[in-house]
Amino acid sequence: MQRTRIMRKKLIGLCSALALTFSIPFFVNAQEAPKQETPKKKKKFIKEVYLSWGYNKEWYTHSNLHVSQPSLGNDYVMKGVKAHDHPGWDEGLFSKALSIPQYNYRLGFLLDEEHGWGFEINFDHTKYIIEDQTARVKGRLNNHAVDTAVAFNEANGFYYYLNNGANFLLFNVTKRWHLLKTKDEKVKVDFLGKFGVGPVIPHVQNKLFGDENPKPGFQLGGWNTGFEGALRATFFHVVYLEYCNKLDYARYSGLKVYQGKARQAFGTYEMILNLGVVIPTSCWWKK
Repeated sequence: MQRTRIMRKKLIGLCSALALTFSIPFFVNAQEAPKQETPKKKKKFIKEVYLSWGYNKEWYTHSNLHVSQPSLGNDYVMKGVKAHDHPGWDEGLFSKALSIPQYNYRLGFLLDEEHGWGFEINFDHTKYIIEDQTARVKGRLNNHAVDTAVAFNEANGFYYYLNNGANFLLFNVTKRWHLLKTKDEKVKVDFLGKFGVGPVIPHVQNKLFGDENPKPGFQLGGWNTGFEGALRATFFHVVYLEYCNKLDYARYSGLKVYQGKARQAFGTYEMILNLGVVIPTSCWWKK
């Protein structure tokens, strides 16, 4: 009887030892097994894309028009000339093709949704026309010194048009501030600040002292810099209406005139109204 008890204890001890021996590797493997990581979502570099089309109205500062025509012995400045724009729908809205009036477009990218930073390609088709006036001319004409006044008008052989565009192209850094929104966020109101630099692409047409530019057309003609403040109302996350005020400073150089070149610089104040759409980017990246 005593021997049976001793044998039973030894058998129980042996089973326990075997169980412990075989369980250790499973325990260790369980501890060392790497945790399965949850796949990370790819970050969107571009949070939002928007595109707009609109129209503008301009007011220009007075400026000096410097004309150099070496072969004619001319190097003079027209002092403080006045100019105006040409909206294009003076005879009534939609009386001309959509691309004829002073239009503008924007292609923008929101890059930082939290802080509102973005980038924008900003183009304004603005028209600049020197108006009829008495202009002071100072410098050299026909190799003679002059300081006189001339009647600047087409009947006297003068006109100067950037009528197919003074054409400001800017590459803007943008910043957006949220102002208001409805509870369901179907209507949002934001303020956007924009600042940038870029080239001007004027279309030059002119006649000075009866000599007409024989090759009117588009050309790269200098640079401009501008600041724009815009109030934007977005509806249903897709369509928006944007009202903008803009200040621009442009320096034109190498502009074609008869047997020579012209240069000038002026400031512009613009009022702009745009209609735009927000293009969703969610389908561009896999979640």
